[in-house]
Amino acid sequence: MKAKDILKQKSHRPFAYPKRSWKFYQEWNKAVFLHWEVTPELIKPLLPKPLVVDTLYDKTWVSLVAFNMNNIGVRSLPKIPHISDFQEINIRIYVVYNGKPSVYFLSMEGSKKTSCKVLKTLSKFPYRHSKMSRNASTFTSENNIFNDTFYIKYERNEAPIKKDQTDLWLTERYAVFQDYKKHIIEYDVHHVEWPMQNINISSLKLNYGRFNHLINNQPDRMHYSSGVQVLTWDKKKMPLISN
Repeated sequence: MKAKDILKQKSHRPFAYPKRSWKFYQEWNKAVFLHWEVTPELIKPLLPKPLVVDTLYDKTWVSLVAFNMNNIGVRSLPKIPHISDFQEINIRIYVVYNGKPSVYFLSMEGSKKTSCKVLKTLSKFPYRHSKMSRNASTFTSENNIFNDTFYIKYERNEAPIKKDQTDLWLTERYAVFQDYKKHIIEYDVHHVEWPMQNINISSLKLNYGRFNHLINNQPDRMHYSSGVQVLTWDKKKMPLISN
């Protein structure tokens, strides 16, 4: 799909995308979503000010998303060689700032050292390298420095799902806020609504010691998506408020 056609599809967004031109292109493909419902009190200590926990029905969520990152590039230029294609796992929580429902990353892992190094420098996101492998029904990751492990074996249900309000709240997020040194970094993104399928998990083993009070081997919700093409606007910086 061409960028102009992606931009035309916007009725699913909770807020308008920026009027200025987008800058980066990427694809988030073959995405496995695992979601855990938690109390906001568990999330508040993890957030820098001025970000606020976003809630639904007085609860909030933590999500692990494992996917293929593909075809990263700058607008009107070819994809960036050597860093464009890799597996990624992120653990994210849900926040609001300036009226924008968005996400904040607790962890970001990539399967290529070069990709992690370059993207961490350019984006200011907390990328780190982990050993990953993937096939049609499994996704494995291991990080010996942090003692983090992830393994999932799954089957996809090919039929699309009828999304409820919680499904949309979890997946249709079009901004990222992240702290970096003395600033909050904001990125706006746009893509068509996630195509979603149900997923059946036959085995799930994960251990993220820092976050085991938030995530475990029994997620409350699960999704699979074939993926989306993503347009991203250049970052904006805002002062970080001291605690």
